[in-house]
Amino acid sequence: MPDLKSPAEPASAVEPTPFQRLIHTMLAELGEDPDRDGLLRTPERVEKSLRWLTRGHELSVRDVIGDAVFEEDHHNMVIVKDIEMYSMCEHHMLPFFGKVHVAYIPNGKIVGLSKLPRVVEVFARRLQVQERLTEQIASAIQEVLQPQGVGVVIEAAHLCMMMRGVEKQNSRTITSAMKGVFLEDLRTREEFLRLCMMNG
Repeated sequence: MPDLKSPAEPASAVEPTPFQRLIHTMLAELGEDPDRDGLLRTPERVEKSLRWLTRGHELSVRDVIGDAVFEEDHHNMVIVKDIEMYSMCEHHMLPFFGKVHVAYIPNGKIVGLSKLPRVVEVFARRLQVQERLTEQIASAIQEVLQPQGVGVVIEAAHLCMMMRGVEKQNSRTITSAMKGVFLEDLRTREEFLRLCMMNG
């Protein structure tokens, strides 16, 4: 009896997206053969990967925090340190990665601790520069909580310095953003910097 099943549709019959066509062209411009076996699905994979890595453009701080803001009469420093961060340099579209340290002093409201890493993710998962990323995280927390102050420090390694250009493997970039009492009061700022730089 003849096999009545339709033959599987070949992968090449799926129309590539405009994004995938750009990647196909880029591979050819780099001197590659985009139609060889190892690269046939590379445009599809690159599109999927880059959309995931830059998904922060579709996220908002208020959505990720949701209803996790609570009334609380607590006026001491809250720190979440060593938050893993991965982002993409907007100048070369190469990754930079490291740790984010976030602190705030409440003014009648606190936020669920897991939400601070989510705020980091909103801004890190975009084409970025580290200086802007640091400021955006601090400004977002200041806007949502209206605390007495916010401090953010980011320590990151940049592949655009490690893999190209100066090729310095052990360099780290440190940026900070201070608001409210963290900016105005030296002792508060020093306490935060000391605590976030402590090991363990």
